[in-house]
Formats: sequence, C-alpha cells, structure tokens
Amino acid sequence: MKVPYMWRKETVLVSFIALFRSYGARRMAFKHRFAAALILFLTLCGAISPARAATFTIVGFGDSLMAGFSLGPGQGFTDRLQAALKAKGLDVAVANAGVSGDTSSGGLARLDWSVPEGTRLVILELGANDMLRGLSPGIAEKNLDAMLGKLKQSNIPVLLAGMRAAPNLGADYQKAFDAIYPRLAEKYRVPLYPFFLDGVAGHPDRQLEDGLHPNPKGVDVMVERILPVVEKAIADNGGPS
Repeated sequence: MKVPYMWRKETVLVSFIALFRSYGARRMAFKHRFAAALILFLTLCGAISPARAATFTIVGFGDSLMAGFSLGPGQGFTDRLQAALKAKGLDVAVANAGVSGDTSSGGLARLDWSVPEGTRLVILELGANDMLRGLSPGIAEKNLDAMLGKLKQSNIPVLLAGMRAAPNLGADYQKAFDAIYPRLAEKYRVPLYPFFLDGVAGHPDRQLEDGLHPNPKGVDVMVERILPVVEKAIADNGGPS
C-alpha cells in the first residue's frame, strides 16, 4: 500500500475517527477490524515518511568527466563519490546525470528533466567542452548563470565545480574563462570547488590515453580532494535525516 507522503498523521487520524463515529457501535467485529486497520495505517505513515526523508539525494550534473567516459561499472565519479560518502556513514545516493560531449548549452536544455524533484544537492560541472571547442567564455557563463538561476528558483542547493582553460588557448581566453566560476559562485552565493580535475590534469598516470579524462586512479584522486567540500555542502543543507 502506497501512502501519499504529504498526508499528516493528524489528518489521517481525524478522518478515521469521523468514519468510525459514522458507523457507531452497530458491529463489534467491524470495530475491532477498524481499530487494527487504523493502527496499521498510522504505523505505515510513521515508517514511510522518515524513510523518504532519510536518504540525501545528490545529482552529479555535467559532461563526460561526470559521466565516467570509458570507465567500467562503479569506476565513475558519481559511483566513487557515493561509496566514499557511505564509507563516512552518510546515507546518500549520488545520481549520474553526466552526458559525454555536453556543452553548457546542452546542459541548460536538459536541466529541467535531469534534476528530479526532491534532489537535495546538485554538483554542477559544465563548461569544459565549451572551452575545448574554443567557444566564447561569455556563452558558457550565460548558460551556467541560467542553470544556477533555475536551480535557485527551485530551491535546490548547488556545489559549483569549476574548470580551467587549456594554456594553448592564449592568456586572454584563459583569463576570461577561468573567471567564470568564481564570479558565478559569488553571485549566487554557492560553494565553489575551483577545479574539478585538480590532481589529475598534468598527471598522465591518472589520465586515459586521450590526456583529457581521468582513469580509475584519477577518479579516486578527484573524489578524495572534493570529498570535504561535498561533506560540508551536505551538512550545510540539512544532511541525511
């Protein structure tokens, strides 16, 4: 039996009492069955409500770095992050909403249906593909700004994962792109993890052969470094209840 989460015990109790009085005392057997049903129903209400509220749901929303490009089951960032948080005793579920090749424009287009109702935290990681394609930093900033605005309107907390431009794009591009994330974090007052690939970029032993994506060892480094920031974001937003 599925009990609607929005029902309060008080409402249920009043409804049952009103129904009980309408029958009066005509049938003792019915009264006993009714009382048993009432106890069962209120027990279910008490059991289901906390269970729904207990697990802290996180959505990792990003590109191939979030999706786990070329990695096996359980090796991607969201899986490893969930495992690390559970090892800390936190009741969390980390959903993988990463799409390989996604730009900030693609992310904005799918945001509404990729982040379900009830999400307690979004780790927003996009912009790397904009940069690799040499798109104007202004485009990435505009799209990220729109995403942060939508999530704020929906009262969904965000941890913004930053990206840095490749040096070969030139000093001007690098300066403009790298400034996007601190500026938006300040504007929306959200925590910022400055560089999602911290500890992986520039370390060939932690990367796939393409020199862009993390291998399993690299993912573990990423998780280890971002973990305290995620833990704080969870605590700041009520944590698992």
